Amino acid sequence: MTATAPEELFAALDVARAPADGPAAFGADLAPGTLLAAYRHGLFPLPAADAYASAFNEARAGAAVAAGEIALLPGPDHGTDPEHGTDPYALAWWSPDPRPLLAADGVRLGRKLSRLLRNRLDWWTTADQAFEEVLAACAEGREPPWLTPELQSALIGLHRLGAAHSAEVWEDGELVGGVFGIASGPVLSLDSMFHRRPDAARVAVADLAARFAAAGGRLLDAQWDSPHVRSLGAAPQPRARYLAALAEDAALVRPLDTTRLPAARLAPERPRDPYPRGHARAHRHPYRNARRA
Repeated sequence: MTATAPEELFAALDVARAPADGPAAFGADLAPGTLLAAYRHGLFPLPAADAYASAFNEARAGAAVAAGEIALLPGPDHGTDPEHGTDPYALAWWSPDPRPLLAADGVRLGRKLSRLLRNRLDWWTTADQAFEEVLAACAEGREPPWLTPELQSALIGLHRLGAAHSAEVWEDGELVGGVFGIASGPVLSLDSMFHRRPDAARVAVADLAARFAAAGGRLLDAQWDSPHVRSLGAAPQPRARYLAALAEDAALVRPLDTTRLPAARLAPERPRDPYPRGHARAHRHPYRNARRA
């Protein structure tokens, strides 16, 4: 592949017409340039954990590939003879429709967690200070193990290029939670998170989102819809909206602030109601008061 080939490869792929609940393509490779080009075009990778998983991909999607409904992308040493070529079904590229999206400044912490951050939890956050540790923690114990060593290596390469970011949550010097994702212009695609204390992953997401918003980012992509990502504030949106956001001008997105910051800043004090519940003026009824007059 040439240096520009990955961008051309995914630009030629009609992601807008890809299956809503299945792979959009198989093949290519996990070089950092390939990975970044895929995210820019609304795709993320799911490597097969082993030869059995790869064979399952082929058995399930082979007919759709033959019919042209799912693309088979060229890659290094892909050949017709499995004995002498890389198996394209070992790497799937997904772009679900709908996509769970939320505004970069719209992550919900919840009242209970906000109170804990303000009053009890002495947590601090950083960004891009322990990327490889966050990556390893996200991979630990996950089944199926989609964060393969090859994918981890590619993500580390993206981090060194400034495209992959992490947020870390610390308690007494211990890493207790984190999240990582890939920035594509004004959009940050969240790949995985972990926690060693309750709600530490949620705080990590809120922290990375806040730093991304401060840098000019506008949208977070949670990739897969679930009750958990909805509790963070994500809502399913048509894939077309996500693809349009990726195409927006990225010139305004600046480097992230990576400094150590108090997690309590993510839960500012709510303004007090001047007429709290039970106060006489809080229950004044305009028509009733008018009749008394």
